[in-house]
Amino acid sequence: MTRGPVDETTAVGLLRGALEIPSPSYHEAELAAYLVDVVRKLGMAAHIDRVGNLVASVENGDGPTVMLISHLDTVPGDLPVFSRDGRLYGRGAVDAKGSLAAMICAALGTSRFRGRIVVVGAVEEETPKSRGAMEIRATHARPDAVIVGEPSGWSSVVLGYKGKLDLSYRVTCPPTHPSNPVEKASESAVAAWTALLDELGPDAGHGAFDRPGATLCSITGDTTVAEAEFSIRTPVGFSTDAFLARLGDRVTKGELAVVNAVAACRSGRSDPVVRALTAAIRAQDGEPTMKVKTATSDMNTLAEVWDVPMAAYGPGDSTLDHADDEHIVIAEYLHGIAVLSAALEDIATAWRPSRPARHIRVLPMKELT
Repeated sequence: MTRGPVDETTAVGLLRGALEIPSPSYHEAELAAYLVDVVRKLGMAAHIDRVGNLVASVENGDGPTVMLISHLDTVPGDLPVFSRDGRLYGRGAVDAKGSLAAMICAALGTSRFRGRIVVVGAVEEETPKSRGAMEIRATHARPDAVIVGEPSGWSSVVLGYKGKLDLSYRVTCPPTHPSNPVEKASESAVAAWTALLDELGPDAGHGAFDRPGATLCSITGDTTVAEAEFSIRTPVGFSTDAFLARLGDRVTKGELAVVNAVAACRSGRSDPVVRALTAAIRAQDGEPTMKVKTATSDMNTLAEVWDVPMAAYGPGDSTLDHADDEHIVIAEYLHGIAVLSAALEDIATAWRPSRPARHIRVLPMKELT
């Protein structure tokens, strides 16, 4: 079929249909099947890969391969789906079905794009191991550019994300009377958390991109058995190996294990994808801004192995991520589609068939000092 701009009714209907299908992590199959059916009818080739990712594509002559990747899964919470006052409500409206639906519409609507567009709806982004993105980077050839679909606000571009280090801790102690002065399992778990905070230093916190920030995700147990989960958001240049060595010297009881680790990443303002997105925002009469985020996304996972122009972009207010009133302003969603469409055409026009210089600053954790 001849592609062209997707009309508002189709665009909003696509997103609403996605919102009406609950897709918490590990339960994305119904949504993936729905989207495969919809995008095929709209003219895209599509399939579901072996881990459950939606993979759709359109091709139009010679040119770059641009990957648009967002995620299918949401945090738990079956919210009612409805429209009111120009807003569309539902779990995932912002994080990140709005971005994924905008990417699908943009890929269909870029009639002047020359090259190949691959749209991915990844599974399990909201989980520690990002299985969907890991599968994509392992099985797909390196694209020429990547846009990661996460809510930035339609007039903002995200340059980078902190990394993440997830740890588990478990300790057992012989049964003893509560008044015995020996350290109990529950006390050891608290001591491990205290040591972790101390090793990160007094300036640690989630309020800045260039400093680590820790979260005590859970702690359970009693005097004989205790378990805890710790999560650390890490800045560019954070030495995981050195940190774990120091922490291991202090936490001598129990078992401290790495559950998952991914490095921080950051693109520059001159990155071709960043330039294309900011130019497209201006073309929509917006004033582009650039952000870095203290959270983590699939951009971290892909930037570890793909040295290509890359940034994150998507309509929606990220402060509504996981909120009970999660919603997207429909006009912003439509702006996001227009921005992505124009950015894709700009990327294709500026593309040259040669390996780009390094665009993402990401330091593999094994190499950090």
